[in-house]
Amino acid sequence: MSSKRIAIAGLGEIGRTVARKLAQGLPGLSLAAIATRDREKATAWLDREGISCPLVSLDELPGHADLVVECAPAVILDQICRPMLAAGKQVMVLSASALLPRADLVDLARAHGGQIIVPTGALIGFDAVSAAAEGAIHSVQMVTRKPPRGLAGAPYLVENGISVEGLTSALCVFRGSAREAAAAFPANVNVVAALSLAGIGPDRTTIEIWADPAMTRNCHQIRVEADSASFTMSIENVPSENPRTGRITALSVIAALRKQTSPLQVGT
Repeated sequence: MSSKRIAIAGLGEIGRTVARKLAQGLPGLSLAAIATRDREKATAWLDREGISCPLVSLDELPGHADLVVECAPAVILDQICRPMLAAGKQVMVLSASALLPRADLVDLARAHGGQIIVPTGALIGFDAVSAAAEGAIHSVQMVTRKPPRGLAGAPYLVENGISVEGLTSALCVFRGSAREAAAAFPANVNVVAALSLAGIGPDRTTIEIWADPAMTRNCHQIRVEADSASFTMSIENVPSENPRTGRITALSVIAALRKQTSPLQVGT
């Protein structure tokens, strides 16, 4: 049986972790291509890692891969997704915040037989939320607490003159819907965008975001009230070298890729 060809768009912390794992070997999967802005830097990294993989442009991805893992800045999501989906292929999207205003990408996937996959990422319990959504969910509330440096530079903070430097106590910097949070913190709260897509949508899913100097991890708590169950989920994610991203995010991508060809799948 031929391997499913996997490409990676973006070679930051997550992209490198996924590339290493694919190069080491995942059953039925092969690292087919990488698209990245800085080819010189990517070539040097690949050489150091002993990984042989072609570097290609975004519009060349459909000719090299069956599935592309998006690990790139959200602003180029369209450039990654559109060629693949138009070719009837798959894109695994980590920039879930950028998906919320892009219903046209879902329409494109539907029209051409493509598929957008949003992995679990930094959260837990998507199976439970998705199951509850088959019935009636009354509310989904999320509270995110991050070390201040994990929120520094977010557009919402800059535009509203909110400083998280030198905090000595926790500061709530945002309350609102998942849709509003995704626009305000596009690189910081992909988790709530993904949660909203699994459940009752971005306008009914609510979030509080706290900058907390006592935190060393990115912490998320979710409360769901539904006709089938009421449940609370909490997770404390160890940050990667990029303080905005937890280490578990890359591992969730690898787990989702493994499911693509596994003879046994656990979870919906």
